[in-house]
Amino acid sequence: MGVTEERFRALARSSPWRWSSLQFVRTRRHGRDQFGADVRAWLRRPDALRVEDLEGHLLHTEIGSVPRTVALFTPDGGRELPLRPASSVAPALRPDGLVRRRPSDGDLDYDDPMFQDYAWVAMLDPVELADGDGGRPGATLEHLRSVEHHGREAWEAIIRPTSAYAPRCSCCALLLSEVSERRLAEEGGPAVRAQEPSFEFADAHLVRLDLESAVCVYLEQLGGDRSGWADDVCIEQMDEPMPDVLFSEPQPH
Repeated sequence: MGVTEERFRALARSSPWRWSSLQFVRTRRHGRDQFGADVRAWLRRPDALRVEDLEGHLLHTEIGSVPRTVALFTPDGGRELPLRPASSVAPALRPDGLVRRRPSDGDLDYDDPMFQDYAWVAMLDPVELADGDGGRPGATLEHLRSVEHHGREAWEAIIRPTSAYAPRCSCCALLLSEVSERRLAEEGGPAVRAQEPSFEFADAHLVRLDLESAVCVYLEQLGGDRSGWADDVCIEQMDEPMPDVLFSEPQPH
């Protein structure tokens, strides 16, 4: 299956339906990033996560004991509804099996367990690279090609956000840019330019999506003050059994 703009966007929508568990190593090449240490993670959808440093020291573990909820307000009052995993509802598919349109039910949970910031969540489900506000494309795609990334097939593109770009979290956008900065400032967040008025954003981003999982496995800023900053994900296992004990806190002796 060759890569095209529409197939790349469809792959970016597809992560919730392409895997149930993932073991991977994330490497961050960020010269000034306080979260720069490499980590290995085990994630079992919908609610279990374990993160270690590469020497095996536990950094974070969690396993959901109760479902997350969403508030529903009606003329008769409000109530809490349990969220359903997005994978429990079938999306509209293209003939190639990738997602043409994601379900938009208000009680669907599209968030995987988070480590440190929402860029982690967006990396695992990079739909913001496909769709933006009002159903418009969230980004332009150029120089698309199929590549090998840590022994797995991936689709690569040079990406620039459009005016419709809608990151999952404006302070943790995959495509750090004038567009994400403007949205963050409108929401009252700690915008980069407020702290560094002369800061230059990247001209574009080099992005790779793993073809089998749809995870964003590589993201590099091209140009700007952070040129060369990159996140790299090496997928080690996918859809392997992960028992509850893996996500348990170690007991003191």
